[in-house]
Parts: sequence; structure tokens; C-alpha cells
Amino acid sequence: MAEAVPPGDWTGYDRGSRGYRRVLLALLCAGVATFAQLYSVQGVLPLMATDLGIDAARASLGVSAATLGLAVGVLPWSVVSDRWGRLRTMVVAVVAATCLGLVMPLAPTFETVVALRFAEGVALGGIPAVAMAYLAEELDRRHAAVAAGTYVAGTSLGGLAGRIVAAPVGDAFGWRTGTITVSVLAALAAVVFVLIAPRQRGFVRQTVRLTGPAGLLGRLRANLGDPGLVVLYLQGFLLMGGFVAIYNYLGFHLGEEPFGVSQTVVSLLFLAYLSGTWSSGTAGRIAAARGRRVVLASSGAVMLTGLLATLVPSIPVIVLGLLLFTAGFFAAHAIASGWVPVRSRTGKAQASSLYTLFYYAGSSVLGTAGGVFYTATGWTGAVGFVAGLVVLAVLLVLTVLREPDPA
Repeated sequence: MAEAVPPGDWTGYDRGSRGYRRVLLALLCAGVATFAQLYSVQGVLPLMATDLGIDAARASLGVSAATLGLAVGVLPWSVVSDRWGRLRTMVVAVVAATCLGLVMPLAPTFETVVALRFAEGVALGGIPAVAMAYLAEELDRRHAAVAAGTYVAGTSLGGLAGRIVAAPVGDAFGWRTGTITVSVLAALAAVVFVLIAPRQRGFVRQTVRLTGPAGLLGRLRANLGDPGLVVLYLQGFLLMGGFVAIYNYLGFHLGEEPFGVSQTVVSLLFLAYLSGTWSSGTAGRIAAARGRRVVLASSGAVMLTGLLATLVPSIPVIVLGLLLFTAGFFAAHAIASGWVPVRSRTGKAQASSLYTLFYYAGSSVLGTAGGVFYTATGWTGAVGFVAGLVVLAVLLVLTVLREPDPA
């Protein structure tokens, strides 16, 4: 996709330097701004379903439309970032998404909500589409796994903030007020991101082309032609799809007998995201010492253990299971997403964007498909569906991925 200016001698900010800290803090704020908006609706799905007179599977489109928009947007944003630069692209994306997030709760109908959520998702795609490429270009390669874990920790904090704020506010004042409150908080995080992100030093501007060895299609083919990268993309598709399915329908499950829990109380379960904030950074450090493949497969096993625990009809056990499931997911996501640009030999932004595309396609397709199983067979069916996805993901890691990366 490019004819690039020969790169200079920039090797990236070293760990502990002021620039390194500013990059990580800026991306942490970007992650919060992005994912708070993306998942605020998930915290109020039962409230939305009741208010608009729709079932659980249809209500989940409020989440799936945004994640589908994000999946559609990541590749175009990656192309834009090759011309504009990673940082400028992320700034434009987060500002556009924040504006749409402030408008969405005012939508008069569910169909309008879905349309605006799709547009918001397209805008939000500019952050995850290039964040890992930005890290790879601006930070010393030796610290890529740890830095990726820190960014993913920010995304988990954002997802937590979106849900845990929207649900209690929505319980008290309606789901629209809950979601607009989150959008205001996301706007504040976006402002901090814009103010503290250091200027780019490792970016090389590229001329956008579709064809030829260095064109967009050539880069996509090269990345899709690597079986290892494809397995990493499928990790995002399968694990994210299962993760969103569980969180989409957990509120419905706990709102029924024998639990009968309010959405305010259910929102407290989203504090399980803090286990993901911890595990994503920890996974990066362990991977640096033990290897990414071992940590990725182990993370899937932790997810499966936690998932099966949620079948026990006891809230304390469900909470413990949710903590394990969430910790395993974010550890796996941190390793897989950070491994992609390191493994890719050409078009790192497109490689990362492909991961993001698969990741959010899984959220949209499998997250909604989980609702079919939940509606037909209850929580047991939803858990069985997600367990199958996790097992398949782990098997792919064990049978295809190898370290070190091929030269």
C-alpha cells in the first residue's frame, strides 16, 4: 500500500522514559474513551428491552451494531493512518465518536439507536485500528508485550466504566440518561488523550495504493497468508464473541428466578473487569519471560474454568467464575493483539486492523448468536455455546502457533 520514506534511526521510547509514560497514559485514556462508549449500552440492555418492548436478542443489537460498525471501520482507518499518521487519526476518530455518543441517547426509536450506534462504532474503529501500530512505532520493541498489556488494561477500564456507570444511572433515571452520562465521561478522557499524547517520531508517511506488492490488497494478502496470524485473528473472533455473549445475557439471567437481581446490583458484577485490568498487564510480563504461546493457551483454559463455574446457581460462585473468565479473556486479548504487529512482516497497521476486524466481527456475530441459544435453552445453552468457542480457540493455538516467530 505504500512507497515509504526510508525510516530514520528512531528505535522508540525506552521503558521508564517520560515519552514512554506519556504514550501509555495517552493510550490508556483513549482506551477508556473508546470502550466506555462502546459498551455503555450493554449495561442497560434489560432496561432498554423493557422500555422499547423488544426481546433480549433484539436488544443486543444495540451492542452488536456498534461493534459491527467498528469492524467495518478498522481497515479504512488503517489506510487513513498511513497518510495522516497514527496519532492524528486517533484524535479525529475519538472526537467524532464522542459527538455521536452524545447524540445517540436522544434518538426517538430503536431503529435510530441502532443506526447511530453503527455510525459511532465506525468512528470508534480509528482507535483500536492503529493503537498497536502506534505502540510498535513509538516504543522500544523490547517492551511491546508489556506496553500492549497496559493499553488493553485501559480498554478494560473503559468497558467497566461504561457499564458500571450506565446501569445504576439508568436504573434511577432511564437508560438514555445512563448512556449520555457515560458519553460525557468519555469526552473528558478524550480531552486528556489529545493533550498528553506525544508527537510521533517513528511514523513514516506512506502513499496509499490498492494494488502492487506494496498496495493495500497485497498487504492484506500477505497478512492473511500467514497461518500464525490467521490463528491470532481467530482468537479475537472466537474469544471476543464468547466474551460479549456472556456479558450481554448475564443481566437477563440474573434478573430471572431464582436470583431476581436488579440492574444496579448486576452492574456491580462488571467490576470483574478489574481482574482483566490486572491480568492484561500481568500476561504481558509473563509472556516476556515464558513465551506468548504458553500464556495464550493458558488464558483460554482459565476462561473455560470460569465459564463453567457460572452454571452453579449461586451468586458467589458465579462472581468467582466471572472473575476468572474475564481475567482469562483480557490476558488472551493482550497477548494476541500485541503479537500481531510483532509477527507481521509487512503492513503492521493493516495486520492490527485485521485483528480488530475479526475481533469485533466476533462480537457482532457471535455475541448476537449467543442470544439465540439463550432464548432457546436458557443460560446452560449460552454457556455451552461459548465453551465450544473457547475450546476451539485453544486447540488452534496448540496445533498451529509456534515460537519464535518465523524470520
